[in-house]
Amino acid sequence: MTREEIIQKTNEALSKEFELPVEQLRPEASFQTDLGLDSLDAVDMVVVLEQKFGMTLRQKYDLRSMVTLNDLYNFIEKLANEAQK
Repeated sequence: MTREEIIQKTNEALSKEFELPVEQLRPEASFQTDLGLDSLDAVDMVVVLEQKFGMTLRQKYDLRSMVTLNDLYNFIEKLANEAQK
């Protein structure tokens, strides 16, 4: 899976689940400040992304280390690469 595919799938899932405009979903966007997502939303986000990507994120997901969308893209890309090995 390419980085562009990861970004597209992630943005589609977040836009739909949280009713966020796609233009707000920029790599530098902060979950809390820019997108208005709180810790409860983060739990929902993990569930939605697990379904979208068909992989488990919960055991490896550290909510405190994810600040921006780019952090999330990098995390999913890393897991996808590990799954291909």
